[in-house]
Amino acid sequence: MKNKIADHTFTLTNNATGESWELPVLSGTVGPDVIDIRKLYADTGHFTYDPGYTSTGSCQSDITYIDGDKGELLYRGYRIEELAVNSDYLETCYILIYGDLPTQEQLDTFRRRITYHTMLHEQLLSFYRGFRRDSHPMAIMVGVVGALSAFYHDSLDITNPKHRFIASTRLIAKMPTIAANAYRYSLGMPFVYPRNDLTYAENFLYMMFSNPCEEYKVNPVLTRAMDRILILHADHEQNASTSTVRIAGSSGANPFACIAAGIACLWGPAHGGANEAVLTMLEEIGTKDRIPEFIARAKDKNDPFRLMGFGHRVYKNFDPRARVMHQTAREVFEELGVTHDPLLELAVELEKIALEDPYFVEKKLYPNVDFYSGIIFRAMGIPTSMFTVLFAMARTVGWVAQWNEMIEDPQQKIGRPRQLYTGHPERIYEPIENRG
Repeated sequence: MKNKIADHTFTLTNNATGESWELPVLSGTVGPDVIDIRKLYADTGHFTYDPGYTSTGSCQSDITYIDGDKGELLYRGYRIEELAVNSDYLETCYILIYGDLPTQEQLDTFRRRITYHTMLHEQLLSFYRGFRRDSHPMAIMVGVVGALSAFYHDSLDITNPKHRFIASTRLIAKMPTIAANAYRYSLGMPFVYPRNDLTYAENFLYMMFSNPCEEYKVNPVLTRAMDRILILHADHEQNASTSTVRIAGSSGANPFACIAAGIACLWGPAHGGANEAVLTMLEEIGTKDRIPEFIARAKDKNDPFRLMGFGHRVYKNFDPRARVMHQTAREVFEELGVTHDPLLELAVELEKIALEDPYFVEKKLYPNVDFYSGIIFRAMGIPTSMFTVLFAMARTVGWVAQWNEMIEDPQQKIGRPRQLYTGHPERIYEPIENRG
């Protein structure tokens, strides 16, 4: 469903000259209208200035919609809460890529296709050994995903729909294997090959934690928790990493390079590293009796301390993903019998106090998805260095869907932001002997 021109225009007036211009207004299916400024420079000689592009629509998209004021997140029109409870990750992947709920036959075909592409090229395994053993798993992810283009030459032609289809399948299928290998390499443990009899989430947990010396049994509660986490992180509209994938792809770069660029962007602590920052904050607080001290610091405008995992740049209401994660955290804690982990007990107490404190309620600083995902990962035995890796694994389908949409969009141009230049005007070059 593409945009349409609204029945009105926006009048822009230059107060200095009195000149006026009529700018078309575009409407989506839901959400605010947007002012079409594509011809602004040609008509007026001016650009807009919007650091971070927070007020600029860079594309039109059918995939994901967020209403931050209402606390809504829709994948192809389906509420994230409904998908997290009723669907699974691969069905969600199908919805994001193809736009509709699959029939049973379509879903079975899609599952088989993903399942039978989970193995990596054997030569690629030696690529891991080029990294230092103590390398951060995200550094390995960026390198290995980028290197896929050196192994799969049959899916690099972005103008060929079949190539795009094959590359998309490979990226979604192989990301859990790449991620699990990064973790095991950091521990000096042998790589584990995926199994075709396991689901997507089961396979990841199996490749992460199994031991070749004994049988590994996948816990169904932890599998469901992992599946929900993947669904909740699958896409999030035009965020920093998705925009990075799109702008890299706009140059015609191959899909593996584009997704590697997205992973590199996600690595930033302001984006994918937020759940890791939550645990760092909890460790800084230390004990439950110090919570009031840090709550007071969070309220102090002159104190740089901030409660990580509370509030969201987009959501001005309760993050809809956080409600699901809250319940998932309870299920995981109960299954694992977590009753005496000081950090997890601290997190639960902090959550309780913040939800009841008038300051946080008034400013709508509710616990977000990063707050809960971090403590769930900790309970499951996943190290903090892997938190952002799991985020990347989940978000791959969103990046792939957004990349495909961009390639197929006839209005898409190579990304070329403008700037407000504040440097020197033209200067004369002086020979070195004449410089004072």
